[in-house]
Amino acid sequence: MRKALRWLLALTVLIGTLSTAGAATAAEPEATGTDSTTDIKERLLSIPGMSLVEEKPYTGYRFFVLNYTQPVDHRRPSKGTFQQRITVLHKDVSRPTVFFTSGYNVSTTPRRSEPTQIVDGNQVSLEYRFFTPSRPAPADWSKLDIWQAASDQHRVFKALKGIYGKKWISTGGSKGGMTATYYERFYPRDMDGVVAYVAPNDVVNKEDSAYDRFFAGVGTKECRDRLNGVQREALVRREPLEKKYAAYAKENDLTFETIGSLDKAYEATVLDYVWGFWQYSLLKDCDQIPADAKKATDDEIWDSVDTIAGFSAYADQGLTTYTPYYYQAGTQLGAPTIHFPHIEKKYIRYGYQPPRNFVPRDIPMKFQPSAMRDVDTWVRHNARQMLFVYGQNDPWGAEPFRVGKGAKDSYVMTAPGMNHGANVAGLVPEQKTLATARILDWAGVASSAVQADPAAAKPLAKFDAKLDKRDVQREMTLRP
Repeated sequence: MRKALRWLLALTVLIGTLSTAGAATAAEPEATGTDSTTDIKERLLSIPGMSLVEEKPYTGYRFFVLNYTQPVDHRRPSKGTFQQRITVLHKDVSRPTVFFTSGYNVSTTPRRSEPTQIVDGNQVSLEYRFFTPSRPAPADWSKLDIWQAASDQHRVFKALKGIYGKKWISTGGSKGGMTATYYERFYPRDMDGVVAYVAPNDVVNKEDSAYDRFFAGVGTKECRDRLNGVQREALVRREPLEKKYAAYAKENDLTFETIGSLDKAYEATVLDYVWGFWQYSLLKDCDQIPADAKKATDDEIWDSVDTIAGFSAYADQGLTTYTPYYYQAGTQLGAPTIHFPHIEKKYIRYGYQPPRNFVPRDIPMKFQPSAMRDVDTWVRHNARQMLFVYGQNDPWGAEPFRVGKGAKDSYVMTAPGMNHGANVAGLVPEQKTLATARILDWAGVASSAVQADPAAAKPLAKFDAKLDKRDVQREMTLRP
């Protein structure tokens, strides 16, 4: 039951994929590859370094899972290569193309991001370097940084631009939104537009007071009190609940070598609880939280924390997949630190632990404070045709990207009441039509009616319940 509930919560995280029902439908030609004298598969595989993993059928499209040979170090391309996984959702070379990344693993199931549906285009999706299987062997972790990752995208774009010659838009949600932003910063001439969903912007890693202010005012006092009460009670009852945790770990073969102990993993999970609720859930979901934590049973406290934060999150088995993320958080991206004024200090032993604690010790890490400052400054003064979308109740939006006087045709919009699944469809009507109109224009497919009046803008492709959803990749909460 806990597993099912966690999936229901996670399924609300549809970053950049939810769309407006009843959208205008564009003509959908058969995606047979007959838009060229050569079949599209042959054209893709004619690219040096491109190889086919598999092709999967989907009505109206061709869907390919591919490997592309990338240099481990783009500054020294002769020093080794690795295979990076990409997918191509092919509609027609006469349509625009959306370049998507989640910032993590790539889904090998056909999926369509919100901008892809809006412009009725092709979609190229890229797996982030160092997420398996797209990891060099042996892994030189010093080659995992935002410039190297942006250079991966740049090479894929250059390789495919000869086939998909119309306009390109990059997009992604959360870490994928960050990735799209960094790509634009380093290669601003590649894309014709950027749509970055719920992208955190931790400019100064040691200054995180914005998160404390967020948690002091998000939602309603009643909901905050319920969540704070359960979180505190889980630490007050640490001894009996850690016995339950030990039994759970034994039953599921969980180990805690990376973080150091079951005790550290327990506290980390509990401290993620409130954050995890607002990241994944909506205000109406507060009804599922025990109203009086002190009167709740141990099982009720455990179930609530496990459903939202997941007690497998900080075990080795939960951390391993996301080692590349935590490495980047501890070297360039930064990570939030928040305080818990509703919990007495005697109950908190470790506080919010740094990313270093979630990465194996044999991987060296050194933080680079200039990396995010550089990106933030560039966005403020140089953004061109960029859209940032945030959710009002998403803690990751407490430190957002902003655009300044030097930016052109760029926007920051917030979807009221939404969480980490905020998207264009969730914006207020005026912003939704403006955002849709700008995306259509950037992609070169805005009609004369839309150009004359943004209020006429609607997605060009009909909503597809299977195609327009995002694969859930995570249960862990404190990760964008």
